[in-house]
Amino acid sequence: MSAESGISTFRDAGGLWEKHRVEDVATIEGYERDPQLVINFYNERRKQLSTVHPCRGHELVAALEKDFDVTVITQNVDDLHERAGSSDVVHLHGELMKVTSSFSPNDPSQIQTLQSDHLEVHLGEKAPDGSQLRPFIVWFGEPVPMIEKAAELTAQADIFVIIGTSLNVYPAAGLIQFVAPDTPIYLIDPKDVPWSSVHRFIHIKKGASAGMEELMEILQDKDK
Repeated sequence: MSAESGISTFRDAGGLWEKHRVEDVATIEGYERDPQLVINFYNERRKQLSTVHPCRGHELVAALEKDFDVTVITQNVDDLHERAGSSDVVHLHGELMKVTSSFSPNDPSQIQTLQSDHLEVHLGEKAPDGSQLRPFIVWFGEPVPMIEKAAELTAQADIFVIIGTSLNVYPAAGLIQFVAPDTPIYLIDPKDVPWSSVHRFIHIKKGASAGMEELMEILQDKDK
């Protein structure tokens, strides 16, 4: 989804993210090995995020709230869904605009939201518990605290829409197993996507924005 806004993804770059190895900037081992590199990397990602805007796809997802009770479950760490107007967003992999404790990253009392005039974190800046502030990002190998909530929401869905994912990253990719048997699934992605579920789906082979345009038409026709 966010690729259309100019946010790069590592899955399309052979395991690289903004020319860095994912192992160096998106694992606890990389952070412990070189915290300055990791802190600088996410400082740059925040600066980049401040220069981009929600794409048409983000806006159309938000527009669904006019007719549906919508929950967005996202693997993206940016705030573009919120900026587009989505009111209920579950971030599986954390939030780029937040920082937290290196000791207890998922403790709500340690999580802070950065402001637009303070996007950089520096080595030596402390969380309330006295540890180094780190990005509030779920790195590879770390638990995904919101996955149980996401699974519960998925099981309750009357319509399930998947937008622009490789379905290679677990546990998020496993959410399709929680979709109720009679719930329609729409997959929006211009590429062929590996599908491991017995659940049938409708594949809209377009990018996020064009695919959402088509989905809106389909849902409007069903309402007639």
